[in-house]
Amino acid sequence: MTERSKSSEPHFRVRRVYDPPSSDDGIRVLVDRLWPRGVSKERADVQEWMKDLTPSSALRSWYHEDRASRYPEFERRYGDELAEPDRAELTDKLRALARTSTVTLVTSVKDIEHSHVPVLVRHLTES
Repeated sequence: MTERSKSSEPHFRVRRVYDPPSSDDGIRVLVDRLWPRGVSKERADVQEWMKDLTPSSALRSWYHEDRASRYPEFERRYGDELAEPDRAELTDKLRALARTSTVTLVTSVKDIEHSHVPVLVRHLTES
């Protein structure tokens, strides 16, 4: 586990679960609702699985109907979901972990840039 100063701002890394774990990943947290296909728990090497931090099924389905035009609205709606009390507890937990250790958010999505992950990272670092 990579130690960080207690006064450090939270820092999060992002990696795909299909990439081999790195010694500098620190705490690896899976942020997908479903377990990634073809990846064993040993290979994923995650310490936490926060599936409740992912977008709701309704929001995810709505977004996937037209990903190209709906991303800005998806970002707004997902941000609203992240502010809900149950999810706020999880984001607080991640921020606390990241103040003392590197936290790597792990996902199986191919297009990370247009997924829930950047929205989650912004929420974790800007809120």
